[in-house]
Amino acid sequence: MTQTGIPGLAVAVVRDGATVYAKGFGVRKLGEPARVDADTVFQLASVSKSIGATVVAQQVGAGVVQWDTPVRQHLPWFALADDWVTRHVTIGDLYAHRSGLPDHAGDDLEDMGYDRRAVLERLRHLPLHPFRAHYAYTNFGLTAAAEAVAAAAGRDWESLSEEVLYRPLGMTATSSRFADFAARANRAHGHIRTASGFAPRFQRQPDAQSPAGGVSASVRDMARWMSLVLRGGTPIVAPGALLAAATPQVITGEPAALDARVETYGYGFGVSVMPSGRVALSHSGAFLLGAGTTYLMLPSLGIGIAVLSNAAPVGAVEGIARSFADLVQFGRVTRDWTSGFAGLMAPMFAPMGHWAGERRPDSPVPHLPASAYAGRYGNAYFGEAEVTAEGDALILTVGPSRERHRLEPWSSNSFTYRPGGENAPEGSLSEVSFEVADGHARAMTVEFLDENRLGTFRR
Repeated sequence: MTQTGIPGLAVAVVRDGATVYAKGFGVRKLGEPARVDADTVFQLASVSKSIGATVVAQQVGAGVVQWDTPVRQHLPWFALADDWVTRHVTIGDLYAHRSGLPDHAGDDLEDMGYDRRAVLERLRHLPLHPFRAHYAYTNFGLTAAAEAVAAAAGRDWESLSEEVLYRPLGMTATSSRFADFAARANRAHGHIRTASGFAPRFQRQPDAQSPAGGVSASVRDMARWMSLVLRGGTPIVAPGALLAAATPQVITGEPAALDARVETYGYGFGVSVMPSGRVALSHSGAFLLGAGTTYLMLPSLGIGIAVLSNAAPVGAVEGIARSFADLVQFGRVTRDWTSGFAGLMAPMFAPMGHWAGERRPDSPVPHLPASAYAGRYGNAYFGEAEVTAEGDALILTVGPSRERHRLEPWSSNSFTYRPGGENAPEGSLSEVSFEVADGHARAMTVEFLDENRLGTFRR
């Protein structure tokens, strides 16, 4: 904590089915005295994927679904850009991130205020990579799979998770609903990273992607879950049902050296081989708006550690977990893991936009009067956007949240605005370029929304 400046974290360790360590450090929110303890509830971010995979495994063991069940069998309205892929993509494909959807598909829609069903319905507009031959991490692809499982079970995902996992396991501080997290007195507040340190400015609301990033829990509850996984899921999950989730299903990264091994992913679990030769199960979670979480388990030793923090991801939680794994296996810490992970996390904070960090042109003047750009614009994936003229100013409004962005002139028919939210690091600057004909704008391309070449809106 001294090295990174994060305000609060909690750690739990399990061994041979017992919680042998559970403790909190620091404060729940900077500026307030309440301390973190083992029962403080944190937002787990993407650690939710492994928790949710355990729910799916329970349903697999109960015969409700199988990992190779086609999603369309239970979500007949779900579709991707390719009809054949739509018919064949399975629950397992989406939990292994091998459906062909592009990286973080749908996250931009969530930032704009679309709910879960609306995001999932719009995934059909996204271009696809080769099916089952390309790994790309997606929150909403996995969420679609979880929704199919919930539909097969005849209940919503949040209730299913509570009924088949949280309640039977005694995870009394755990929920897949944001409202439950917000109602808890002993909860950690998220902190973003700023130039002057961490600050509690925002509250991430991840209900739209709850199966992928919306679980909240204490480390005491995380210890109960790790003990369950290290027992192979018994007695809650039928023998063998969890094994597929915790074994390699897709390669996520090629080795960088001859003495390295590939990184692999199961169904919601990261699976790797440690330098000791031992298999490790792990996953990290990150909200730029204020969460950094991880767990690491060594099944051959019956040992696991969970580390939860209330700060944007800077490598601290992973540094603790890997240092602990070193001590367990080798009796010493082999390197400065926190600094190493900090380097891996750094690109997440890089401002977006090709004008980010550039000096604004002196006294830029738009090519046309503001009224020429004003109007309503449409896009199949993002929906409707509106540009309004308020005096000499232009205001861009887009998405169900109706968030307003002031467009600042840059050059000719190009403007910029500063996007916000989970997917826009501080300092990001998006260009909005207008296509003009006969003295009026006919279309506009929003750079921040154009990662998949879908950012053009037409009048």
